[in-house]
Order: sequence, then structure tokens, then C-alpha cells
Amino acid sequence: MNPRLEDLVLPSIDADRVDQLVDDLVSAGLRPATSNRILSVLRAILNAATAWRWLAYAPKVRQLKDRAKRVRFLTFSEAQRLLTFLPDHLADLAAFSLETGLRRSNVTGLAWQQVDQARRVAWIHSDQAKGRRAIPVPLSDAAIAVLRRNEGRHDQWVFTYRGRRIYQTSTRAWRDALERAGIEDFRWHDLRHTWASWHAQNGTPLHVLQELGGWRSPRMVQNYAHLSTEHLHGYVDRMHERVRQRAVSAKR
Repeated sequence: MNPRLEDLVLPSIDADRVDQLVDDLVSAGLRPATSNRILSVLRAILNAATAWRWLAYAPKVRQLKDRAKRVRFLTFSEAQRLLTFLPDHLADLAAFSLETGLRRSNVTGLAWQQVDQARRVAWIHSDQAKGRRAIPVPLSDAAIAVLRRNEGRHDQWVFTYRGRRIYQTSTRAWRDALERAGIEDFRWHDLRHTWASWHAQNGTPLHVLQELGGWRSPRMVQNYAHLSTEHLHGYVDRMHERVRQRAVSAKR
């Protein structure tokens, strides 16, 4: 059904696992109707397992609405407000995600051997990337600062909580922080949308954004095309100047 569900026993498919599956389907660019067919199969399996008393209860598997063109992102001030309400371990994960645009599994699974702070780069191996291509990740000053805060906490994993690697992010602490920050309709994966939207709004060319985000198809990056207007300003200014010149000529 989905690689994220392979080799899992039924009791381990909880609400967080379902949320991660939904994020995967959205990230893959599938149409909501296609995603819902996959989710319907999972829902039927979980409901049957509950009826047969293999599970105590079945986690809710929601239907995706037709939001193919929806790009949910935060303003900078909203993002900063959210970070202040998150516990330290989730705040560092979220801040690193906002600086790099990496998917949740790539951030939670980031190992120190994948980071070179001297060269200011991290990398995601091809077998860890959704597009099956290695992703070089240039690190900003803010991303380096997050890494330095976590140095010495674990020999292998960059992001840990109480000495263990972090797996889940859609936790009660995450939901509570969203509520306290006054942010609605926002999922962890939308941090990646926020990163990409900020890039587009600040003039990063879409082909560069595609490479930074590790997308295989330009079609995925087109979701952010409407936010990138830098290349249009010259045409607008030129049109305005021509209209002004014609108006001056008409007065003579």
C-alpha cells in the first residue's frame, strides 16, 4: 500500500502513523481522489481488525478534500510565534525544517555523519529521499545554530528527546502549540510548504527551488509559482513607463 506501512504490525498503526501516510500522499502530488482510494483500503483494514477484536480501536482515517492547489504556509511572525510555544526538542526540529525544507522523516532521521558543519552542508542519501536521488542541503546560519544547540546530546542522532531519537512530531505538544499560537489548519508537512513559499516570495528561481527541495518533477514546484513575482516586476514597470510616456506625448 505504502512503504511507510510495510512490515508494521496492526497495533503500531496509530493516529500519528496515519498522519504520516497522509503527508506522504500529499507530498507525492497524488490527486485527492487517488489518495482517498488508498486511505479507504487502510480504513477498511483497520475497521475489520477492530470488528475481529485484533485492535481495541481503529484510528480515524480522514478523507482528503480536493485541495490540489492549496499551499498552506505561515508568515514569518506566525512561524516565530509557533516556535516560542513548542517545547525545545520540537522547536529545534521545526526551526531546522523551516531553514532546510526537509521532510519530517529526513529531519527526525538525520545522523551526525550526514552533517559537515565546517562546509555548512548536510546531505540526504538517495535511499532516504522520496525521489530516490541524493539531496545536498546547504545550511544557513540559523540551521547551524540549531545543530550546535544539539551537539553532544547523542552520538548518532542529531535530534533526540530524553536520549532517544525522535520519531513522532504530530504530538499533543505540537497541537497545543498550534492552539496557543492561534494557528489553524496547519500540519507538520506544511513547514516544508512554508520554506518553499518563503523562497518563492523572495525570488528564488523555481528550478533552483526544485533542486533544493529534492523534487524530481518541475510540476511539484509549480505549486509555488504564483508566489514568485520577482521576474514579473520588470514587465509591470516597463508597461507603466510606456503608458506615462504616451500620456505626456498626448498632452503636447
